[in-house]
Amino acid sequence: MFINRHISFFAATILVSTVHAQPYPAKPVTLVVPAPAGGPTDIIGRLVGQILVPQLGQNVVIDNRSGAGNTLGTDYVAKSKPDGYTLTVGSPSSHSIAPSLYKNLPYDPALDFTPVVLLATSPTVLVIHPSLPVRNLKEFIALAKPKPGVLNFGSGGNGTTSHLTGEYFNMAAGLKIVHIPYKGSGPATTDLLAGQIQMMFHGLHLSLPYIKSGRLRSLGLTSPRRSPLMPDLPTISEAGLKGFEVNTWYGILGPAGLPKDVVVRLHSAILKGIENPAMRERMIDQGLDIVGSTPEQFAKVIAEEKEKWAKVVQQSGARID
Repeated sequence: MFINRHISFFAATILVSTVHAQPYPAKPVTLVVPAPAGGPTDIIGRLVGQILVPQLGQNVVIDNRSGAGNTLGTDYVAKSKPDGYTLTVGSPSSHSIAPSLYKNLPYDPALDFTPVVLLATSPTVLVIHPSLPVRNLKEFIALAKPKPGVLNFGSGGNGTTSHLTGEYFNMAAGLKIVHIPYKGSGPATTDLLAGQIQMMFHGLHLSLPYIKSGRLRSLGLTSPRRSPLMPDLPTISEAGLKGFEVNTWYGILGPAGLPKDVVVRLHSAILKGIENPAMRERMIDQGLDIVGSTPEQFAKVIAEEKEKWAKVVQQSGARID
């Protein structure tokens, strides 16, 4: 009896050790999207999921946890176990703007996360309702300047990139266009199309169908370069507001303390995935400029962007209440 028990215990020990020694990943990975479904952050998350599934050989569960300018879902990941099974899509909203905008932010973007890869950047376009009697940026500024508090701009919510880009635009152009926050970019777009608000900073790929159909009018891109999706559309800097630039970025992060081998595995999987011609074409069709940085480069971008947005928050007096 003693011998049988000893053998059973020994076999069980080997089994447990084998389970723990299984290479990452040994079960599905959850990718937390801290924004509503259908918006640009959600689109990025689902693309990353499609990249990781064949590369990792495991399912990727997309978990939308939106709210508070993308900080609720981001905080959830910050407090998750650093084992590589809970990741998030980071953006300026969650990692560069939030530290200056929220007095009691429950996480530290620099200390509570492990950067994996800066996946892509995306051009943002200034779009207006076509009822406004303007055709370019200079005409729009001339229309808005003598009417402080009359025009409104929508955003995907307080503290989001679209909110702070609008505040930055107000500050740079000397305007007072009133911010109207929505629960996601989708509802904001709906009201813009209906003429309930007059302008919005929105992802180019999401705005393009409305621009082409004449339901929205585009005045310029916030990115440093023109987009191949609309090569005739100037940047806002080219159109008259020299130096104005906002580069919306999207990257993958895990909780602080993510094991190095897990970071290497995820980084390698994502880079291999975006090298696939079909996936690259899909990303470009979504208006994305593919980056594929190292973790160290990604950490540097987060820090630099944090400094930039801190100045915008301070100088514009942006508030979330």
